Amino acid sequence: MSKKTPQIRFKGFTDDWEVRKLKDISEIIDGDRGKNYPSGDDFKNNGHTLFLSATNVTKQGFVFKKNQYITNLKSESLGNGKVKLNDIILTSRGSIGHIGFYDEKTNEKIPQARINSGMLILRTDKFNSPNFIAQFLKSPLGIKQIKLISFGSAQPQLTKKDIKKFKIALPKIEEQQKIGSLLKQIDNTIALHQRKLDLLKEQKKGYLQKMFPKNGAKVPELRFAGFADDWEERKLEELTLVLTGFPFKNEDFVDNGKYLVITNGNIQNESSTVDVSLGNRVDDLSDEIKERYYLNKNDILVTMDGTVGRTAKVVDDNMILAQRVARLVANKNTEFVYQWLNQGSFFNEMTKVSHGGTIKHISLNEISNYSATVPSNNIEQQKIGSFFKQLDDTIALHQRKLDLLKEQKKGFLQKMFIS
Repeated sequence: MSKKTPQIRFKGFTDDWEVRKLKDISEIIDGDRGKNYPSGDDFKNNGHTLFLSATNVTKQGFVFKKNQYITNLKSESLGNGKVKLNDIILTSRGSIGHIGFYDEKTNEKIPQARINSGMLILRTDKFNSPNFIAQFLKSPLGIKQIKLISFGSAQPQLTKKDIKKFKIALPKIEEQQKIGSLLKQIDNTIALHQRKLDLLKEQKKGYLQKMFPKNGAKVPELRFAGFADDWEERKLEELTLVLTGFPFKNEDFVDNGKYLVITNGNIQNESSTVDVSLGNRVDDLSDEIKERYYLNKNDILVTMDGTVGRTAKVVDDNMILAQRVARLVANKNTEFVYQWLNQGSFFNEMTKVSHGGTIKHISLNEISNYSATVPSNNIEQQKIGSFFKQLDDTIALHQRKLDLLKEQKKGFLQKMFIS
């Protein structure tokens, strides 16, 4: 058998790693597929045993937001598939290769669990660390190997037979435990930052609902002190200049061009700013095109095709707008206008007025005619805009920290394991 060592290693360990098959170091168990397999009325919102589904074993690990339970009696009628402490759960059908590690913390939260028929349990022997094995399976090397042994395009699958042959390079258990412990610590920090980020996003959602009037109301539920006037109905075209971009052709695009061409694809659901990580580039633009279509910081963009009505702010330089993306240039209080469009009504209205078959579309006219109430007092608009900008900046800061931690872990996964 081949012997190797990783790029990064804890001090005091010098032995070569040994390549083993999963069947030699763990028991591989599939779920019960027999006549007692639960369905329909067997599932409850609460109960004795959590019957794991694809919503519970995700790319991020275990998630317990949508749970389905079966009774103890039903669970005992099943054969294979009962989960024990330190089991590794691997999805083997559909979204394959997702890993859940049933550690003490998970066991405390979910004391009884069973896998469904699209999962496998890997139960390691006493000479190997289940945490280390789980971390390897989540690493780029593990994911790559899982993809190689899976089959089927419409509904990818992994068989028990294939997983038995899965090869993994292993150090002695003491080194496995140290590596697994470090990576688990990073996972816990990532989870903590993710919870903080989710909480901030929920807070913002709550403020958006309370600081803008609900349908038909003239004032919001929550307001800054000193403002009492009714809000007034305004069309978007009264607050902004509504434009679109240039009709670029494929032959216009060049590698490493100076200007990034912004399309609907650069406006993502989860971000308040334009995604600059993807797209085509152009160079040598005429002064006329640059003058008309060059994007300035704080321009607001709106998707006009596909998932219509998504918005994002421009925060970077050297970007040119493509046709079929709306550009809103606010007369004043850009930040207020952006948040005004993000509190839900605008997206819902654009979805309602959209037209087309599989791919939906909206026009500049439909965007321009969107109307809702705004404060008549500019200072109130400014205060609302500033408040939400501060929240967005805090969310962006937490997102950057989270992304950095994920990159850090990715680096460790690449350098602390070997294929």
